[in-house]
Amino acid sequence: MKRALLEFARQGFPVSKANEFGVYPGSVSRFDNAVVFMADCGSRDALVVFGDDMGFAGKSEDGFLLCELSHSNAVRLREVFAYTAPRALLHSACTMGLGDRLGIATDGHIAAVEGYSVLPVFAQQSMRELKLTGRTYDDVLDSATFAVFRRGYKKGFGADGDHLKTLEEIEYALRCGYSMITLDCSEYIDNTVQGMSAGEVKEAFCPQPERDCLYLNREFVLGGERLFFDEDTFCRGVLIYDAALKFIDTVYRRTIVNASRPIDFEISIDETATVTHPLHHYFIARELQRLGIKVATVAPRFCGEFQKGIDYIGDTAQFERELTIHADIAQQFGYKLSVHSGSDKFRIFEIVGRVTEGRFHIKTAGTSWLEAIKAVAVKAPALYREIHAYALESAFDEARKFYHVTTDLSRIPPLDSLSDEQLPKLFSNSDARQLIHITYGHILGAKSPDGSYRFRERLYSLWRREREFCDTLLKEHIGAHLEQLTKTQ
Repeated sequence: MKRALLEFARQGFPVSKANEFGVYPGSVSRFDNAVVFMADCGSRDALVVFGDDMGFAGKSEDGFLLCELSHSNAVRLREVFAYTAPRALLHSACTMGLGDRLGIATDGHIAAVEGYSVLPVFAQQSMRELKLTGRTYDDVLDSATFAVFRRGYKKGFGADGDHLKTLEEIEYALRCGYSMITLDCSEYIDNTVQGMSAGEVKEAFCPQPERDCLYLNREFVLGGERLFFDEDTFCRGVLIYDAALKFIDTVYRRTIVNASRPIDFEISIDETATVTHPLHHYFIARELQRLGIKVATVAPRFCGEFQKGIDYIGDTAQFERELTIHADIAQQFGYKLSVHSGSDKFRIFEIVGRVTEGRFHIKTAGTSWLEAIKAVAVKAPALYREIHAYALESAFDEARKFYHVTTDLSRIPPLDSLSDEQLPKLFSNSDARQLIHITYGHILGAKSPDGSYRFRERLYSLWRREREFCDTLLKEHIGAHLEQLTKTQ
């Protein structure tokens, strides 16, 4: 490898010949008196620096510095090459969250978004995902930074601290350099209100005349429909969301306003049993405006079901009618709608793109994990069989405590009835998809009796060997999402 890198330098770092020397062509970059690029060193990649070391940490070779893909080198890369650092970008029309639970998917995500008018959020993970995968926000962002540099992707990307619930979690993500905060308000939304009688609602409601006169017994034209805020609808909205609004205000004043850089602020009211009534969305939007809270996106709880890893469940006509109203509210108040659990919702993608006129944010994550495991089914069927059996027998019941799914395990074909060639077809079976989707943390963390990882090391070794195949799967699958979402653009 050393000889090849020296010859690459001797020839003047020819990008057109980079692959011949084990160098990623898109990464070859010049800065002042240095040339920096990334090289394939077999089982791992490395940063290579010729000339001035520029503050990178590595092993000095004959004429160059060989650097590990460490956190300190990721930080330095972001300082030197600004395009490898995340930025606020939700002001752009079409944006997409591409969560990478494994730290290996961004190359495929880059291949998928190229050719579409979409800006990506490559580093997107929740605290739950970090806990289940044993990762940190630094690691998630560093993986995205190195992939962006490796591929020479310079259009910009975001980093989302997803579904954060506390000030401490938000401050953690901001310290790590994240450009987007998704505030999960679920713990401040009162789901019991929907089951209350009209009398109970009236008794629990505390009037605020200055606020109430803006809504009570008033009619609004939203999405082409006339909607009337009667007393019961208004009072229920206040009881359901008032605590959430106070929480949003506190978080905004203490973190977002004081940030040293622009931050995309998203409000999530979707992780709840309460479907967001369009008039309640209007109430939230107008209250945010009255409080002076600037948001980039709001994620309502839409009608129907957005279960993990499978298509939309529900009446698409009703979804379109309500989405039209929600989109009108977002447009009136200067933000975009955000669609969570957006992976694989092919029944509604065209509707989302058309109704919002191409102005939306959509989040995916688990589907990229599924494509990685699909690669295992194709390339290492014996290993896949082990994983599938473990998920079925040892992990699913525990994992489903964290997710709302309606998986019916009896609808998954027995493994012994399938040939190796048939295994990839399981990823067209909704129940099999959810089995593998929600057990990711258990699969990655499973240990053998001797304390070693049962699957993790074999998986990462396989994904490294088959990275081009994995990237192709992601390019095609995420590309299929974007093809439908941007169909009317």
